[in-house]
Amino acid sequence: MKTLDSALSPGMGAAILVVFSLIWIVFGYYLGRKNKSLDDYMLAGRNVGLAFATATAMATWVTSNTTMTAPQLTYQLGVWGMVGYSLGAVGLLLFAPLAKRIKALLPHGFTSGDFIRRRYGIAAWRIFLIISLFYAFGWLISLGMAGGILVNTLSGLDYHLGMSIILFVCVCYTLMGGLRAVIATDFVQTLIIIIGVIIIAVLVIQNVGFDTIHRNLKEDHPQLLNLLFPAAIMFLFNNLLFGVGEIFHSNVWWSRAFAFRENTGAKAYLLAGLCWLPIPVAAGFVALAAPSLNILVPSADMVGPLVAGKVLGSVGAVIVFIVVFSALASSLDSLLAATADLITQDIYRGHLKPDASNEDCLKASKFVILILGLGAWALCLLKLSTLASLLYFTGAFVASTIWPIVFGLFFRWPGKFAVSAAMVSGTVLGLASYFMIGFYVAALVSCAVSLVVTLVFSKFENHLFDFDSLQSTDKP
Repeated sequence: MKTLDSALSPGMGAAILVVFSLIWIVFGYYLGRKNKSLDDYMLAGRNVGLAFATATAMATWVTSNTTMTAPQLTYQLGVWGMVGYSLGAVGLLLFAPLAKRIKALLPHGFTSGDFIRRRYGIAAWRIFLIISLFYAFGWLISLGMAGGILVNTLSGLDYHLGMSIILFVCVCYTLMGGLRAVIATDFVQTLIIIIGVIIIAVLVIQNVGFDTIHRNLKEDHPQLLNLLFPAAIMFLFNNLLFGVGEIFHSNVWWSRAFAFRENTGAKAYLLAGLCWLPIPVAAGFVALAAPSLNILVPSADMVGPLVAGKVLGSVGAVIVFIVVFSALASSLDSLLAATADLITQDIYRGHLKPDASNEDCLKASKFVILILGLGAWALCLLKLSTLASLLYFTGAFVASTIWPIVFGLFFRWPGKFAVSAAMVSGTVLGLASYFMIGFYVAALVSCAVSLVVTLVFSKFENHLFDFDSLQSTDKP
């Protein structure tokens, strides 16, 4: 076996980075001129239509973790790796009715933290914020790492350079344009991602062939075709719950529910889930060709770009480069904007300066975006883990929030103490299972524990919540 040389020259890689960087930055600057208020900057004026709503939901969920981690998991776990990852679409589909409910219950809301604070009180709110911010940083770091890995794998440019450029670009246009720029660029990036992934999968099939891939896997790596592979089956269910937890709790998705027009959220998330479903399958399938191509994969999270570059040469490498760059940007910008909203509204206004005006919050939000970018950049320099292990470490945190959010949105009985205990115990035991068993059970354990604790403890609290209290416009 031999190591694959970079499919693109460093000069070509740098040229693509420069061209697309300039496009997104100029676009962000142009759109940012339309922002006149805090609602405009944080929530695009709360008037996003169906086409842009669907595109931004789908593009945000097609992250580097879809285009690069799906191949990695397929390479490690086989058929169930790509199928299991595709179940991330369930989170989008199930969030459709929640988006409608969120818009109805909190017409003036800004963040997911608004709901937790008003529904469950200060203690649960603070626990939720810790979980949300930990997850956001984990996702942000994984996206930055993916950018560096992509650039290094395909062009030979230094990992640190590629990671730095991609983070810099996303911070720039998000800083200038807010959510309005994020959603508009997501629309363009969605088209690029869909077309690019389809082209890559089709060309891999044409150049290698199903029969060749299947024969080589059957002879040399039969476990990748084994539908009874225990770890892969556990991953299947774990990934389903992890995806649901990611979406249900994250302000990335709540901010869009607030930003979409009336009666748009449910349709947008439903369509986005259906459009997203085949993307990880197509991206993951590429990894199954690696054994047939006799490729030495130095790190599993590099397998997707390596295969595409090997089979398709410089043309394929350019396509992969552009697709993953678009996927990275569509998620990084969304995460930066939504996390900045959460920190500004729930920490700056909620804890540090309760009397902050909207103008104060607008300035603070821009400052927070800059700090988030710098913090992610500093941590990405260390490259402490692979993409999948870093991502699934956060599964223990986010899965613990699923039932408190679902029950809290639709039922009056969940209590404050029950929900706080559920999030803490689910996270702790989920982390224990992550280290004692494996990454593929952390979210599963966390979700199960959270469910039991929420149900049992709520019985003793005997609490009935008044949903009308959520309609107010009170500040934290």
